[in-house]
Amino acid sequence: MATEIKLPALAPSMTEGNVARWSRKEGEAVSAGEIIAEIETDKALVDLEAPASGVLGRIAVPAGTDGVKVDTVIGWIVQPGEAVPTAGAAAAAPVPAPAETPAIRASADGAAQAPAPLSSTPAPAIVGRVFASPLARRLGEQAGIPLAGLRGSGPRGRIVRIDVEAAIQAARTAAPTSAAGGAAPADERGHTDIPHSNTRRVIAQRLTEAKQQVPHFYLTIDCRVDRLLALRAEANAAQDDARLSVNDFIVRAVALALKRVPAANASWTDSALRQWHEVDVSVAVATPTGLITPVVRGADRKAVAAISAEVKALAERARQGRLKPHEYQGGGFTISNLGMYGIREFAAIINPPQACILAVGAGEQRPVVADGALAVATLMTCTLSVDHRVVDGAVGAQFLAAFKKLIEQPLALLL
Repeated sequence: MATEIKLPALAPSMTEGNVARWSRKEGEAVSAGEIIAEIETDKALVDLEAPASGVLGRIAVPAGTDGVKVDTVIGWIVQPGEAVPTAGAAAAAPVPAPAETPAIRASADGAAQAPAPLSSTPAPAIVGRVFASPLARRLGEQAGIPLAGLRGSGPRGRIVRIDVEAAIQAARTAAPTSAAGGAAPADERGHTDIPHSNTRRVIAQRLTEAKQQVPHFYLTIDCRVDRLLALRAEANAAQDDARLSVNDFIVRAVALALKRVPAANASWTDSALRQWHEVDVSVAVATPTGLITPVVRGADRKAVAAISAEVKALAERARQGRLKPHEYQGGGFTISNLGMYGIREFAAIINPPQACILAVGAGEQRPVVADGALAVATLMTCTLSVDHRVVDGAVGAQFLAAFKKLIEQPLALLL
């Protein structure tokens, strides 16, 4: 009997996804549990396992199809000699057309123009033996960049994100004029539409809802980080491999502060305030498709070095689009750090159902008054955005006070 391959719900809030790639062709044998496709959710690429052994009899939803509803039949596995189903997927849910490549929608005088890829060479289907990461494949498809002609900088010549981004930039730089000598379609008179990724759509929806429905208030504090910087330098000098970042200490300080002020480690539900027993800290990571917040679980029980290694690994998988759902779902508190970009201070939007997000700015030398005398100290401005339904002003202030004490007396972070 034929076995349906359905698009699974890979997260509680998932209603649709994209079929990014099939790793098996029609007619090829498959084993139960074998990876047969990659599904793109709003956060990552997730491997899809075969639900049964047999032959991949038919692919109903081809690679590159966006907006496929959960539980849609995307293919069938049959037994040798068994008839291949010819209907069912269309009845389960309509299959949307693949997303368009970036195109110029109108000229300066408003006349419609045909789609024009960034590369002058038509992009072939990015499948087969091209050795590339899934994220590189997706970026290449969206930008109309054929991967077959690119030289990969990854392991064993694998094409990775930065290779595709370099090719996109090169195509834009090399297209100021057309072959006939006239202005190229993508000049200052036109525009380029870049299709929304699933991640970008969900970010837009969730942040809009958060700003409209969550009553934010903000608390700002300056932390003196001279002792923390000295401790970090000493710790890094004592080891040759891993390098600790300031953000690693911040994650540890947030975790311990939440342990000391558990009322800040809570979320809003319609029936109750949900106070979390575990201290799970989300860390905002910028990726090519948008912001994602992988979670360091039990951060209060982990040493700074362990947090550092975990954050690096999670961030790398996030940028590759390879995070598993459990690695980015369920955090109780988020840290967003823009200090490495020289941002002095900012206020972040809360990530529901969490009640708090800490925005961390750059450490910079500023004049301060110490013991009645003017001095220079390295200060780091942090702003806590708070859901007032869950955390009152006094609780938010207590959390920031605990956090400041830990940052300014950093030996406690090593205990």
